[in-house]
Amino acid sequence: MLFLPFLAMAVKQVQYESLLSTCSEYSGALALLRQYRPYLEAIPSMRRPQESIVTIPLPNIRVRQPVQLGKNGIATISAGEAVALPCDVVLLMCDPEWKIKTGVELFIFIHRPQEDFSDLLMRWRQTQIFLDRGYEWMLPARHEHLLNDGADVVRPLFVVFPDSPSRILKGLQGAGLPAVTYEAVDEGAIADLPLPNDSEVLREEDADDLDFADLDDIGTSEG
Repeated sequence: MLFLPFLAMAVKQVQYESLLSTCSEYSGALALLRQYRPYLEAIPSMRRPQESIVTIPLPNIRVRQPVQLGKNGIATISAGEAVALPCDVVLLMCDPEWKIKTGVELFIFIHRPQEDFSDLLMRWRQTQIFLDRGYEWMLPARHEHLLNDGADVVRPLFVVFPDSPSRILKGLQGAGLPAVTYEAVDEGAIADLPLPNDSEVLREEDADDLDFADLDDIGTSEG
C-alpha cells in the first residue's frame, strides 16, 4: 500500500512520448514556447511560424573535434563522427524570407520516465561538451538547404510534468536553468494564448545582438 502513492506520481512513458511527438511539429513547439516568453520572442516571425521554427526530434550532430566524456561517459568520439545528442528536441530559428538560420538554437530536455534530477541535468552537461567541440547538424532532407553549422547562441529549456518529483523542478530552479511544467491543453485553449507581435520578436538582422542577459548566459557552450 505504501508503494501506490509513488506509482501514482510517476511520469508515464505515454506522457513523454506524447510530448515528444507534439514538439516534433512546429505548432506543438510553438505552444511549448508560449510558456517561456524569452524564448518565444526569439522566433523570427510570428506571422510565419511554420517557416521560422525547424524542429529536430532526437537530433544527431557531427563533431569537428574529438570528444572524451570521462570515465563515466562513453569512449572517445573521433572528429567527424556522428553523435546522437542526449536532448529530446532541438528548435532551430530560421529567417522565413532568406531561408537561413538566425544563429539561435533551443535545446529541449523533457523529463523522461524513471529519470531523476541528476540524470536530467547530466544530459544537458553532456550536450554542452559535444557542442563545445564544434559541430554540424545532420538535418532532415527537407531542410538540407540550410547551413548546417552550429550556432553562437544555444539555450536549454527543461520540461517537467505535474507528476514529476518536485525535487526536479526545485533543482533546476536552484541551478538557474529555465524550466516549465507542461500540462496538455486543447487546441482551442492554445489558440487563445497571447503572442507577441512581429515587432517584439527576433529579426534576422538582429540575431547577432540577441541578449539573454536575464539568463546569465545559461546555455552557452562555454558555461
